[in-house]
Amino acid sequence: MSNKNYTILLIPEGSHKVRRYTFGRNWLYSVTTTLVIIFLLGSFLLFDYFRNNADISELKRLQVQNQLQQNELREYANRLEDVRKEMVILAQNDAKMRALAQISHPTGTQENIQVGIGGPVDAPPESDMTNLQQQIDQIRASIDLRRESQEEVRGFLTEQSSLLSSKPSGWPARGWLTSGFGIRQSPFNTAQRSMHEGIDIAARIGTPVYATAAGIVSQAHLENGYGKVVIIDHGYGYKTIYGHNSKLMVKVGQRVKRGDLLAASGNTGTSTGAHVHYEVRLNGVPINPRKFI
Repeated sequence: MSNKNYTILLIPEGSHKVRRYTFGRNWLYSVTTTLVIIFLLGSFLLFDYFRNNADISELKRLQVQNQLQQNELREYANRLEDVRKEMVILAQNDAKMRALAQISHPTGTQENIQVGIGGPVDAPPESDMTNLQQQIDQIRASIDLRRESQEEVRGFLTEQSSLLSSKPSGWPARGWLTSGFGIRQSPFNTAQRSMHEGIDIAARIGTPVYATAAGIVSQAHLENGYGKVVIIDHGYGYKTIYGHNSKLMVKVGQRVKRGDLLAASGNTGTSTGAHVHYEVRLNGVPINPRKFI
């Protein structure tokens, strides 16, 4: 039967005394097992310690990052509130412009976008961005609607401005009225009555004749009856005619503005004396020019 004990001999250097230590096998196994367990437990505790320290550091980093994100969200929420306040002011100005221009509200202003809502905006929780996103979407929709509205108002005002500049207004020349619009006794045949489709303004030969509205010269030539005549197409159905001139200052295709010089008054064509024959036509129908003076 094998020996179950182990003996360790210690012989100090320079000494004859021997120290003997005897251990049982079971005791040695127990000590070894205990040391292994202690080593493993210590290693686990050491590993867990470092892991916890790493987790704590990561947690602190995440907490700092989360705080920064919360601050950013709060700042974005404040900016969003400022933008919404500006949108309210923009909507109010848009409503005033539409009221002044007598334009109806765009479709969806009242039903879909509540542009008049105000009040502070709270930063949403980190786990729920729905509220902030909905407000951003609402602002974007409102901006799109306001942009469309502004384009509509701008287009309307541009159209109105163009119409006003193209609508005849004022006298074409300085002088005095000698014949009005309508049925009159013919100056060439006293026994005959005829339609006078314009007005006659007596003026000395050479008196400047001006455009009464913006437009494009469609005719500038010598024509029977009218003599040297200028016809301007103003768009929107309006045309003006300036007849019996002594000299023409514009050419066909030339663009003119209200007040631009067109001709010098004269006595050309069928005329009894120096004057300017002035007509206003809308869609080809003569209209009394006095309505535009």
